[in-house]
Amino acid sequence: MKKGGQPKILVVQTSFLGDAVLTTPLLSEVRRRFPEAELAVLCTPQAKNLFAGNPDIDEIITDDKKGEGKGWMGVWRRAKDLRSRGFTIALSPHKSLRSALLLYLAGIPFRVGFRQSAGWFLYHRRVDRDSTRHDVERNLSLLRPLGIDPADCQPGLRAEVDPCTREAVERLFHSLGIQRSGFIFGINPGSVWPTKRWTAEGYAELMIKLRKEYRCQILLFGGPEDEPIVTRIQRFAGNIGLSLVGKIDLQQLACALDWCDLLITNDSGPMHIAVARRVPVVAIFCATTPSLGFYPYSSRAVVVEKELPCRPCSSHGGRRCPLGTEDCMRLIKAEDVLRGVERLLNGKDQSPPVSADTHLPQFVTL
Repeated sequence: MKKGGQPKILVVQTSFLGDAVLTTPLLSEVRRRFPEAELAVLCTPQAKNLFAGNPDIDEIITDDKKGEGKGWMGVWRRAKDLRSRGFTIALSPHKSLRSALLLYLAGIPFRVGFRQSAGWFLYHRRVDRDSTRHDVERNLSLLRPLGIDPADCQPGLRAEVDPCTREAVERLFHSLGIQRSGFIFGINPGSVWPTKRWTAEGYAELMIKLRKEYRCQILLFGGPEDEPIVTRIQRFAGNIGLSLVGKIDLQQLACALDWCDLLITNDSGPMHIAVARRVPVVAIFCATTPSLGFYPYSSRAVVVEKELPCRPCSSHGGRRCPLGTEDCMRLIKAEDVLRGVERLLNGKDQSPPVSADTHLPQFVTL
């Protein structure tokens, strides 16, 4: 226990970047309910930048599952380190057996996880992971064993930007000739899973239409791994758009999104970062579906998708289309995505939502 009898709490999320963003409401609520507690997050090295500067967190601990944390010896070393830190409560939104085993071996006396976790039997308290709810709400349900009703929680996403990062991005944009005048549209064409990526031809046609319709500046975002698809997009579009691929880190991406009037993106981590930065989002869902609970958690968002009996083909998308048709990507046209853009820019996103859920996006279902 911390001095004064306050708990020392660890939240574990070592999955993908988007999952880390969706964990931030849980961290915020833990801080709100336990203001004097020590609160740490265990995350991947890639997500460390995302959590940096978050005022809810006292400590960021990284778990490099593909490096020094790889294999059983890696799990044991990390568990010994966690044991030495004296955590008293652990909350694990991550469903993996590895995360559950890590907390068990660390000897944390009160461990909470999902009943549907592969390591459910290693938790003291198990919570049902409601498949009908958004992942933000599922994560908040882990607070029930602590006597907290998720319905009383404040579920806003967070992605902080420090002043130094803001200044660095402003200098970069000035050097590239990007100006805060007229529309600025961000485009994020990448995703970890290939079947979640809309086509390069589709993005290129959309960019041409956006430039013609709005005389906008277009910024292309992505990591170094997205260079091939961005190169194809620019080739098809006649080099419309300025590529920032591989030039900025996650905190800089969050700051760069602040410059954008909206982000057009696949189902991916940057989609959730944009929501956290209160940037309107047009999200293109290909192999995955919003029903899985990972749609943009905002009423200032539009989801564009093609309704097909084969969707979703998996919970994350896949390396290739199981049917070989790629219809979920190929049958979404630039005009369909443009309709989503027009909805947001015309102010229709400000109309009262159909449900009382203010985090529910609009849908363009084809």
